[in-house]
Amino acid sequence: MPSHPRLTVEHVSKAFPGVQALDDVSLSVLGGEIHALVGENGAGKSTLMHIIAGVYTADAGQMTLDGAAYAPVDEKAAQSTGVAIVFQEGSLFPSLSIAENIFAGRQPVNRFGMVNNAEMGQQTQRLLDQLDVNLTPATLVSELSPGQRQLVEIAKALSQQVRLLILDEPTSSLTLSEARHLFKILRQLATQGVGIIYVSHRLGEVFEIADRVTVLRDGRVTGMRTIKETTADEIIHLEVGRTLSFTPDPTRTAADAAVVLEVEDLSAPPVKHASIQVRAGEIVCLAGLVGAGRTELVEAIFGIRERTGGRMRVNGAAYAPLHSLDAMHVGVGMVPEDRRQAGLFMEMAIHANIASANLEMLSPNGMIDERALQKLAAESIDRLRIATPDAQRQVVYLSGGNQQKVLLARWLARKPTLLIVDEPTRGVDVGAKADVYALLRELAKQGVALLVVSSDLPEVLSLAHRIIVMAEGMTVGELDPLQTNEVAILQLATPRSVARVEG
Repeated sequence: MPSHPRLTVEHVSKAFPGVQALDDVSLSVLGGEIHALVGENGAGKSTLMHIIAGVYTADAGQMTLDGAAYAPVDEKAAQSTGVAIVFQEGSLFPSLSIAENIFAGRQPVNRFGMVNNAEMGQQTQRLLDQLDVNLTPATLVSELSPGQRQLVEIAKALSQQVRLLILDEPTSSLTLSEARHLFKILRQLATQGVGIIYVSHRLGEVFEIADRVTVLRDGRVTGMRTIKETTADEIIHLEVGRTLSFTPDPTRTAADAAVVLEVEDLSAPPVKHASIQVRAGEIVCLAGLVGAGRTELVEAIFGIRERTGGRMRVNGAAYAPLHSLDAMHVGVGMVPEDRRQAGLFMEMAIHANIASANLEMLSPNGMIDERALQKLAAESIDRLRIATPDAQRQVVYLSGGNQQKVLLARWLARKPTLLIVDEPTRGVDVGAKADVYALLRELAKQGVALLVVSSDLPEVLSLAHRIIVMAEGMTVGELDPLQTNEVAILQLATPRSVARVEG
């Protein structure tokens, strides 16, 4: 690995109205290094990445790229010097082909000034081959999986002779196999001398892929560590300033605890045959690979996906919801996987989002009781430690972790007997993750039955009292988290056809 820094950031500061986003931040990234950047939501990671990528201009400080002064006036200027960023939300045009996206605004032309589609296709194919991506340049981006889109974004960066590649939460929507392929590509790029900044909330990934890690908290650097010389506990302490524990809860629900949910041989395509039980005070986690049918199963349980067979009971009574209101009326609540698209009203205030599933309770006389609403919102903010100046704050301005807490607050106000939570900590920082774990465990202690879908295997092992594994639309096994590990879960979760091919 080269000894000279590919990038240096020295004493950089950036303020927005009312917020000091970065305060005297310094770091360096070597050529051929994968350098992780971690911190809670609001720590300043995105602001720093935007400054390096030319999206923002720093208020103070300086940067160098391979020893030369570096101060890009915009993203295009950064790209022209070999600095590229792959944003979490993506920047591709779904209606255009892979080739058209990679060379958008800079297509090769022939001697008549017309776009040379043949040359553009050949250059694109070379990039795809370099990344070991089995796609054709003419394929529309709208037809790609999230993992394939991520690799096209990287191909776009490589087409500009990238020297520094910035990745923002690159695996947040990837399958396990897609994430593994991405890591392989990143290691290859690093061996070719590309400097890589890897932003992630997932410490397991950081310790797997990174060489060094820099930690931000409240806009300041709290530490830089070599991965081989640090621990996850140390990084977490640098992130949040306090000790957090993700140790599994050894307590278990009594064998005679009431069965709140019974699902027997349920079919709801692509779910084929699924059977589960969840008892009062128990956290049951649904594990499995993307496409196993976990989200579809809980949607069927909540009444928002049509069922074609099987039986369900809630608190001993037959249960066949035709829509979500039927589920809510018997004490079932659900926090969806996509909180922004399917859960929250982003432009509405915190108190309005909490009220949205509780209008009957808050409107005893047909009109919303404003005093009761404000009291409920204040209690929710205090109980769930929602970081906000007041309940009138629009949720679009909250961090991902605080948005998730608002969504949880909505359902907790209904005092459910069964709460379904799909991907409870996706896209949230380690501090918010600890808060969500503590809240779910508190609900279990109060007797609430919890059915949790999670793709994060360390989370499953930490949170669950029982693990139900799904594969190919079926429940295929049950595991005790205190007596199993990630490998055993994956072995159950791997479709038989894939297991046979891969041995």
